[in-house]
Amino acid sequence: MTHVRIRPRPVSPAEVRARLGEPEERIKAKKADRIDEFGRRFIAHSPFLTMATADAEGRMDCSPRGDYPGFVKVLDEHTLAIPDRPGNKLADSFVNLAGHDGIGLLFLVPGMREVLRVNGRAYPTDEPDVLARMQTEAREPVLAIVVEVAEVFFHCGRALIRSRIWDPASQALADELPTAGEMAAAQMGGDPAVLDQHLEAAYRELY
Repeated sequence: MTHVRIRPRPVSPAEVRARLGEPEERIKAKKADRIDEFGRRFIAHSPFLTMATADAEGRMDCSPRGDYPGFVKVLDEHTLAIPDRPGNKLADSFVNLAGHDGIGLLFLVPGMREVLRVNGRAYPTDEPDVLARMQTEAREPVLAIVVEVAEVFFHCGRALIRSRIWDPASQALADELPTAGEMAAAQMGGDPAVLDQHLEAAYRELY
């Protein structure tokens, strides 16, 4: 079977603006350079975020981060700390930050339609005082990512409303997909049932 690569025509920044128009002044004004009381409270209630980084060549990566609500700590109004929790050890974000320190974060709170976006620069640290603040159930991270905040703002809930992400009925969509073990077996080989058992065992060891 021959696969034909499809590459639609790109549009220029000027064409994008011509089609979308200009944002209202109040929308532009919502972007701040520090974490205020509302941002701090949102982060304290957030158990999940996505982290976007890029390597030295500009190749992008976006990875999930999650733990108990408040696992990300606001060190001050310009600084966040994100603990590194046990995972697959690929460390893509750490590798990227070594070559390009730009970072973008998207915080979610279950049931909340709006999200919080944070952009800035970041670097890894093993500072004991920082790591101690993110200890959970006698487990302390060995590394953390420190984010120097440049831009913070709340993003409206249109995307989450359209996606129905918090609607329990949407969870039925997962039943239409293969299991993680079946997908891994198709990509890398192995017994799907054994891979599913391995994943479940790993998940049970999280805490």
